Amino acid sequence: MGQELKLYKRAYQLSLFTIFYNIAEGIVSIIIGYHDETLTLFGFGVDSFIEVMSGIGIAVMILRIKQNPDSSKNEFEIKALKITGTAFYLLSTGLLTGIILNIITNHKPETTFWGIIISLISITVMVWLMKAKKSVGKKLNSEPIISDSICTKVCVYMSIVLLASSLFYELTGFAYADAIGAAGLIYFSLTEGKEVLDKSRGKICGCDDYETK
Repeated sequence: MGQELKLYKRAYQLSLFTIFYNIAEGIVSIIIGYHDETLTLFGFGVDSFIEVMSGIGIAVMILRIKQNPDSSKNEFEIKALKITGTAFYLLSTGLLTGIILNIITNHKPETTFWGIIISLISITVMVWLMKAKKSVGKKLNSEPIISDSICTKVCVYMSIVLLASSLFYELTGFAYADAIGAAGLIYFSLTEGKEVLDKSRGKICGCDDYETK
């Protein structure tokens, strides 16, 4: 029992780390993305704040599971999931609008250098976080925590999209590299938004699909 409590404490600490890391990442990404007029980095920053909302829901979930492993989602968790899922769809709409405007005006970012730096840091942190959550989830034999760790892969994929588009623009100056990167974020935002809303309706998480991708 003592070991189990330690593992739940570890899981809760990881959820808190997720929240505070994404707050810091979101602030930095939005400020620099706005300053450098980089749509992909700005959208990545907004996504970080959506992940904060998701992280709060996960933290509440861990506390609930710790107290009663067989209990169902409470009202707060369901509301958090619905808000998070809707936010992902709104982000996708905003990014699509930005892509259209950038193409029409032939807009190019001032630089995407910081997108490269932030994405490299994010990939490193998220891969570690994903493995740490998965390890705790397996030791507790907790499917919700394991599912959360697998869903963290989406954050890794978004970071890779940011890295690829930022690096490609810095190397080539290709005008539409930023727009293509933003389109990649739209894909993963829609995917994660659907996943989260499905969870709010009590459907089984399909995040395991990312195991095979």
